[in-house]
Amino acid sequence: MLAAASLPAWSTPATALRAQTYAELSPNVREFVEVSESRVAIVGVRLIDGTGSPARDGMTVLLDDGWIVDVGSADVVPVDARTRVVDGSGHTLMPGLVMLHEHMFYPSGFARYNTNQWSFPPLYLAGGVTTMRTGGSMDPYTDLRVGEEIEAGRALGPRMDVTGPYLEGEGGFAWGLPALRSPDDARDHVEFWADRGATSFKAYNLLDRATLKAGIDAAHARGLKMTAHLCSITYAEAADLGIDNLEHGFYAATDFVDDKIEDQCPSGARASLRDLAPTDPRFTALVERLVAAEVALTSTLTVFERATGGRPDPPEGAQAAMLPQLRDQVMNRLDSREPSAESRAFLTKMMALEKAFHDAGGLLVVGTDPTGAGDVVPGYANQRAMQLLLEMGFSAEEAVEVATRNGAVYLERDGEIGSVEVGKRADLVLLRGDPAQDPEAFRQTALVFKDGVGYDSARLFESVRGWVGVR
Repeated sequence: MLAAASLPAWSTPATALRAQTYAELSPNVREFVEVSESRVAIVGVRLIDGTGSPARDGMTVLLDDGWIVDVGSADVVPVDARTRVVDGSGHTLMPGLVMLHEHMFYPSGFARYNTNQWSFPPLYLAGGVTTMRTGGSMDPYTDLRVGEEIEAGRALGPRMDVTGPYLEGEGGFAWGLPALRSPDDARDHVEFWADRGATSFKAYNLLDRATLKAGIDAAHARGLKMTAHLCSITYAEAADLGIDNLEHGFYAATDFVDDKIEDQCPSGARASLRDLAPTDPRFTALVERLVAAEVALTSTLTVFERATGGRPDPPEGAQAAMLPQLRDQVMNRLDSREPSAESRAFLTKMMALEKAFHDAGGLLVVGTDPTGAGDVVPGYANQRAMQLLLEMGFSAEEAVEVATRNGAVYLERDGEIGSVEVGKRADLVLLRGDPAQDPEAFRQTALVFKDGVGYDSARLFESVRGWVGVR
């Protein structure tokens, strides 16, 4: 499948950015590398480039020193005899995934969450994630350290946009959540963690509007962004306060609860959404408000799918990745699910609302939220998220754009990552098959290129069997 070489003299894109080279990687990282040469040609591949454009067959993509330097058909792009050639026939090439609701922790019972700094980063990379944002932290010092180790080439994993500890009010469900009691608390919280390297922040269920506003303003003053999983504050209120992103699609929206009290988390949010149609004037007005305020929406269908009976179980690899004792608990819970028409209809409704937001011009991004009940395993879940975007009604090209370019746009890095274009980082995923014809192709990851270094997906997955939940 692979052959050796070197391309004609190419210049690296004129940028202050640099790519991580194979020479910088430690031995424990190099053992998972399949393609180490600086000059690589992926030839004869079906290309989904992340821009939303139609897929193109028979394409060649040239890489040099971690950057994409040419993209075109085989008769246009020259490849000389010294280039490392990757045969892409029968494969699909797409950008590396940019996933914006990921975590480094995993549920271990009794509202406890273990940090999985050894297993999660390789799993994310194996599943095609080359850039990720953590969607809140229970162990921020470890998250920051993991990001530093990856950046230094001493650990495997995607580039990490590390979110600080949650901004939560009093009464949070887990002891690991802070209790911010005032706007001053929120400002101090953001300043403290921004000083230590946090690059984004996330608000949670029980804040009041004044405290959230103070946190948002403090983050913006540092050039950082605030996302939120809300309950006490509605989506419309958060948009007016300047929120940048809202998590979980419309699952967390309390805008349609009739007796909603300001700054209090109501009951009945699910019931208020159950009969809400995408054409309901109240919903379309909210979407217009969010789009006008440039608020992004994160889809996290993988963590909600588990509550719907009759859905596929985690794949065998995801189950094997779990600590055996935790796997038994997870699978027993899944086996006890009762399929119901109501739960299936609710999942379908949430998909329709997210799709309506996208179709109205909203910036839809995607993540997996591997917290829930333990069945959402990084890497495997990122692949599943792609399949769920297809189920939502997106074409393969649109699904890839949501999971790559849109995330890059939100991170304000779309000039560097998120699409297969000349001058971008060589962050790529090579899939066996064509996801437009068979959604299972999104699970058939052969190679993941990060900065032009090609990692063996299967080896990465295999390396952490039995680790998830414990380390």
